[in-house]
Amino acid sequence: MSVKVRNLINDYILLTVACFFFAVAWECFMIPNGMSSGGMMGLCTIIQYATMGLIPAQYTYIVINAVLIVIAMLAMGIGFGFKTIYCIVISSLAMHIISGLTAIHSIPGGFFFVQETVLIPVIAGVFEAIGIGMVLRYGGSTGGTDIIALMVNKYYPVSLSMIFLVTDLVICSLLLLLPGKTFSDMCYGLEELVIFSLLIDLVAGGGKRTSCQLLVFSEKFEAIADHIINDMNRGVTVLSAKGWFTKKERDVLLIIISQNQLNEVSRAVKEIDPKAFMSVSPTSSVYGEGFEEIKTGVKLKKKADADS
Repeated sequence: MSVKVRNLINDYILLTVACFFFAVAWECFMIPNGMSSGGMMGLCTIIQYATMGLIPAQYTYIVINAVLIVIAMLAMGIGFGFKTIYCIVISSLAMHIISGLTAIHSIPGGFFFVQETVLIPVIAGVFEAIGIGMVLRYGGSTGGTDIIALMVNKYYPVSLSMIFLVTDLVICSLLLLLPGKTFSDMCYGLEELVIFSLLIDLVAGGGKRTSCQLLVFSEKFEAIADHIINDMNRGVTVLSAKGWFTKKERDVLLIIISQNQLNEVSRAVKEIDPKAFMSVSPTSSVYGEGFEEIKTGVKLKKKADADS
């Protein structure tokens, strides 16, 4: 078995484990306690509560994601990788399995029972951050609000982070429309959202909003550059440098990638040149083709269109 095949199998094993962490957060903690939060799963749980459990969250989760993917492909021509579809399907399957294992739910008598209600969204946020963080780290996506954000960002000068914030707050607020739900119930959702947002950086570096700048020093820089361009569809800049100790001229690769591609690049560099030296620096703002559009505001954009 080749190294590439072993790595691919390893990725899918870890993605499967990550999907189960994500499912545990919702089916063991949030849903058994009537709680909701942001994101697509938050919306799906609200639908489950509104229908008195007639429409389980795992079913609406996969249906809504399927519809969003089709709409996004028609509107933008986006090609979603197999890993995204795989994660959506496995997450739905994991939620279906765990929803039936009431012995491990966070309810009286259950393995994960927590008497202090305020701790439940904290624990759920930790599990979800681990799950989503691993999914992002190994090149997957759970769809949902990610797809909505990409479609809005395509046509309007609104940053991705602002879209995520607004959609999450709106979804959390929808819980107040259900009978018997109070402001404190919404606050539990916001608590889970805050914990998730804080911890996702530790697991995946904030894959939704963070990019990385890489400097790669290698005698086989041409092979590495070809791989980045041809196999990962990312640009590479070759910089001329001089090692002051050796006084020799050499070429250095400058690469900007999204956080969830870092694992793939690191693996490729190691396979091509085990002796390569690589420096990685996180960067929160990258503008230009393949990343985020430079934002000038809606009014300025309309004015520029009118002038042209």
